[in-house]
Amino acid sequence: MSAKYKMPVGIDDFKELRQGDYYFVDKTSFIENLIDGHSKVTLITRPRRFGKTLTISMLRYFFTFEEAEENRKLFVDCHIDANAEHMKNQGSLPVVMLSLKDVKAESYDSMLAQLRSVMSTLYRSYMYLLQSDALIDAEKKTFERIVSGSADIVELQRSLVGLTHYLESHYGKTVLLLIDEYDAPIQSAWENDCYDKVINFMRGFLSTALKSNISLNFAVMTGVVRIAKESIFSALNNFEVSTIVDGRYPAAMGFTRQEVLTMAKDLGQEDKFDEVCDWYDGYNFSGIDIYNPWSVICYFQRGCLAQPYWINTSGNSILATLMRYRRAEDDEALLSLLAGDSVLVPIDESVIYPDIENNKDALYTIMLEAGYLKTATRELVEGEFICNLAIPNREIRTVYRKEVLNRFRGDMLPSDLLKVLTYMTTGNAKEFAEGLERYLQQMVSFHDTAKRPENFYHGFMLGLSAWLMPNWQVKSNGESGDGRFDIAIYPCKQGQRGICLEFKAADSIEKLDIMAEEALIQIEEMNYLADFNARGIADVWCYGIAFCGKHLKLVSRK
Repeated sequence: MSAKYKMPVGIDDFKELRQGDYYFVDKTSFIENLIDGHSKVTLITRPRRFGKTLTISMLRYFFTFEEAEENRKLFVDCHIDANAEHMKNQGSLPVVMLSLKDVKAESYDSMLAQLRSVMSTLYRSYMYLLQSDALIDAEKKTFERIVSGSADIVELQRSLVGLTHYLESHYGKTVLLLIDEYDAPIQSAWENDCYDKVINFMRGFLSTALKSNISLNFAVMTGVVRIAKESIFSALNNFEVSTIVDGRYPAAMGFTRQEVLTMAKDLGQEDKFDEVCDWYDGYNFSGIDIYNPWSVICYFQRGCLAQPYWINTSGNSILATLMRYRRAEDDEALLSLLAGDSVLVPIDESVIYPDIENNKDALYTIMLEAGYLKTATRELVEGEFICNLAIPNREIRTVYRKEVLNRFRGDMLPSDLLKVLTYMTTGNAKEFAEGLERYLQQMVSFHDTAKRPENFYHGFMLGLSAWLMPNWQVKSNGESGDGRFDIAIYPCKQGQRGICLEFKAADSIEKLDIMAEEALIQIEEMNYLADFNARGIADVWCYGIAFCGKHLKLVSRK
C-alpha cells in the first residue's frame, strides 16, 4: 500500500477523517442533492457498516451554526466546494444529531436507562440554553431533569422534540434533525423479546419530533430496515425513503465501482481490483453497483489480505436470529443460494420484525436490507418489486455458510461432520453410511421427518453438502440426461471425483434396501451423469440413499 495514505478504518467522524490525512472518498454530492430538493423527512436504509454514521456526521459539520468558519475548512477541495450557491448553505442551521446505534434493548428497562444516558449527553452539549431568555422556567427545569437523568418517562419520550423547540426558540430558526441508526433499539428489542413495549415507546419518541413539529426544518435519518407498519412514520405528508431496492441517493453510502478502482490506483494496488470485486462487490442499490466500504478499507489497510472483515465487526445477530424463523420447506431455497442460485420473491419493505414468524417473504426482505442478500434483478409489477435475490459476494458467502449450516450441524463437531463428508467424497461408502446415520440419530427428530419426508431429507443432505463449498460446486434439482437429479457435486480441483446423490423416503425400515437400490438405478436409467460428462468429469461416485425416520440404507457405485 502507498505510504501516502492512511486507511480510515473505524473513522466515522467527518472532521477526524478530513483532518487526519486519511484516504477520503468524496460523498459531498449528497449534500448538493439534499439542498436541491429534500423532503421534510428523509430515511435512508442501508446495511450496517456502510457509512451511515459518517454521512450523518458530514451533514452535521456542513449545516451546523456551531464553529461554522472552522468547519468550512473541512470541505475545501471537496466536490461541493466548487459550487458557490450550495456553499451558501454551509453553517446555516441549528442542528441536532442523535445516534441510537448503541442503544440496545436487552429489556425494556435497560433500553430506557440507556436512552436516558444518551439524551443526557446530547442535552449537555446545549447547556448554554439554560441561560437563554427564550426558555421559560418550566422548560429549563425539564432540561435539567433530562441532563441529570431523572426525567420521567413522558419527559424522556418528548425529549427529542423538546430540544428542537428549545433551539428554535433560542435562535429563531428551525432545526435540522439528524438521527443515526434509528432502528437499532427496535431490532435489539425483537431479538430479546421486548418488542411491543419498545416499539410503543419509540413510536412516541420519534413521531413527536417528526410529525407536525413546527421547529423542524427537515430531518435525515438512517437505519437498516424501514419499519412502516408501526405508525412511526404514518401521517407524514412529506416523507421520503431511499432503500437499497428503490429511492434517490443510491451512491450516498458505500463505494461505487469507479471509487474503488480509483482507490486501488491511488494505493498502487490496481492489480488487486479483481480480488476486491470477488470479495466485496455485488450489492446493487437502486440499480447502482455498490461495494462494501468497510471491507474495502480493511482490505487495503491489511495489505490486500482478503478476509471476511464486515461479518466480524459486530457479530451476525440479525442473520442468526433470522435463521431461527426459517421453516423446513424454506431450506432448499435458502441453501441453494450457497450454490450460486437465486430466489424470486416479492419485496415488501413495509415489513416489521414480527412478520418474519409467519411470512417467509419478510425473511428474505430483511435479509436483503441487512446486507446478506442482493438484488440480482428487479421488476416493478403493479407497484410491487419482484426481485431475484442472491448472495452478493464471497465475503457474505462465508458467514451465510457458517450461520445457515449451523442449523444442520446440531451437536456434531465440525471436524466430525467434515470427516463424514470426506468419506463421501472419497467413496468410503460403509464409513459414509455409518457416520451419516450417527448424525441422523443426534440431529433429527421424528417431527422433522414426519411431514413431506423426501423434501426434508433432500434439504438435510443439501445442507451437509454445502459444507464442501467453495472447493466443490453443489447443485440441487438440476436437469441432466432425462430428468432431474437430487444433488450433484462437481469438483473444482483436478484429481477429484464428482458425486451424484439420489434419495428415497421409505415408509418402513424393511423397504430401505429395495428403495436404496431403486435410487441408484434411477441415476443410471435417467442418465443423470450426462451433465458430469459434459463438464469433462469422467469419474463419479454415485450414491442411492433411502431414509426412514432416523435410519438409512446407502448403496454406491463408481
